[in-house]
Amino acid sequence: MARMDKRDKASEIRISPNEFAWAAGAGPSVGTSLMREVETAVLKGDPSKPGLYTILLRIAPNTRIQPHSHGDDRIATVVSGTWYFGYGDTFDESALKELPPGSFYTEPPGVNHFGLTKEEVLIQMTGIG
Repeated sequence: MARMDKRDKASEIRISPNEFAWAAGAGPSVGTSLMREVETAVLKGDPSKPGLYTILLRIAPNTRIQPHSHGDDRIATVVSGTWYFGYGDTFDESALKELPPGSFYTEPPGVNHFGLTKEEVLIQMTGIG
């Protein structure tokens, strides 16, 4: 009797770093904070549509991201570089927490947050659009 493979192969994704499709900022691109210093690679899903998605953010050295919020709930892990991240309605360097590689943080819906880099930073972020 033949064995049936019931996997949904359309949802199976394996991507190595050289296959990431990076989209530069300075336009209406999800996850870029609308800045040219931030590039986004969508790994799974579509952040502009309902459902689970995962993106990578590559943030240039010496980038300052002003307070902003998102409508969806996001969780993130710092992959490389040191990310300085804070919550609040105004940019406040004293509120920044140093997050080295391996650190985890959240971006709750509607909560203003801001960030700063001193070196290139790579962040993996997952949310539900």
